[in-house]
Amino acid sequence: MPPRPDPALDNYRAIADAIATLFYPHAEVVLHDLRTQKVDYLANNISKREIGDDSALEDLLSAESGEHNIGPYEKLNWDGQKIRSVSTVLRDDQGTPVAVLCINLNISLFETAKQALDLFLSSSKLVPQPDALFRDDWQERINTFLHNWLRQRQLGLNLLTREHKRELVEALHAEGAFKGKSAANYVANVLNMGRATVYKHLKEIKSEA
Repeated sequence: MPPRPDPALDNYRAIADAIATLFYPHAEVVLHDLRTQKVDYLANNISKREIGDDSALEDLLSAESGEHNIGPYEKLNWDGQKIRSVSTVLRDDQGTPVAVLCINLNISLFETAKQALDLFLSSSKLVPQPDALFRDDWQERINTFLHNWLRQRQLGLNLLTREHKRELVEALHAEGAFKGKSAANYVANVLNMGRATVYKHLKEIKSEA
């Protein structure tokens, strides 16, 4: 008959379950009991270990070691997949290490996704914008000016006030942005303004000139 689980570690088992549930199916959480040097609990077992296996963590028994969080570090799982791990030393009220909670995150899937994204987003096969197509691309010029204007003022497009929008229309007008066909409609859509408001600002600008 297996030994009865120590109720003193119940809270840590619940934490292990919570972490494994949040990152399911990619994370395993292992609770080691330093007093018995055995695996006490496994949540979402991906390492094929078993409760009761030897922990071999004698070096962490010293209260003077001062270790709290160890890692993150990488290791290889039984199936050849890469695991990134972090271990936390758990202590009792006297500061004596009693357990270690190890979170093992399978990062192979993320690495594969990253490689796919890197390949997809690679600029090595891009060519310069063809002049014949983009010489009159007023939309791109508006977009470039708009985001430079926002970046210089540390503003977000969705946080612009009415006054900001008016200033931006004025700045775009000064850059000649409204010479393009339908430019006023485009700016109204981008800035989430009524077209009539844009035309009103433009009319005011021209009357002040």
